[in-house]
Amino acid sequence: MERFGEREGIWLCNFTELKSVAHLIRNGIINIHEIQKSEENKGDKMQLLYNYLTGNEFRGQVEAIVEGFMAMKMGITRERVQMEKIWKEREKQLEKVLISTSGMYGSVKGIAGASVGNIPLLDGTTDDELMEA
Repeated sequence: MERFGEREGIWLCNFTELKSVAHLIRNGIINIHEIQKSEENKGDKMQLLYNYLTGNEFRGQVEAIVEGFMAMKMGITRERVQMEKIWKEREKQLEKVLISTSGMYGSVKGIAGASVGNIPLLDGTTDDELMEA
C-alpha cells in the first residue's frame, strides 16, 4: 500500500502521513468527548427542570408576575374612571359658563338692541354654519 488506507480492519499509513493521521484522530477524539460531555447528566437536568416547573417556587413567581399586571390594570381602570369624572365636571362647568355668557349677552342685547354687535356663536349659529360662511 503506497498511501493511507485500511487493510483487514487496520488503518495503515507511511511515516510522512503519520502527523496528519494523528491530527485527524485527535480531532475525532475531541469531538466525541464534546458530544459525550453535552449528553452528560441530561436526564438529571430534565428532571430538575420538570421539578422546578411543577413546583411551588415557579408557581409563586408566575403568580407574582400576574399580580403585578393585574395591579397595573386596576390602576389604569381607576385612572380612567377618575379622568372621566374630571372631564364630566369640567364639561358641566363649561356649560354653566356658556349658559351664563349667553344669558348675559341676551340681556344686554335686549336692553341695547341692534347697537350691540352680533356674536354668531351666541346667536345660535352652529359651528358647521360658521365654517360654511
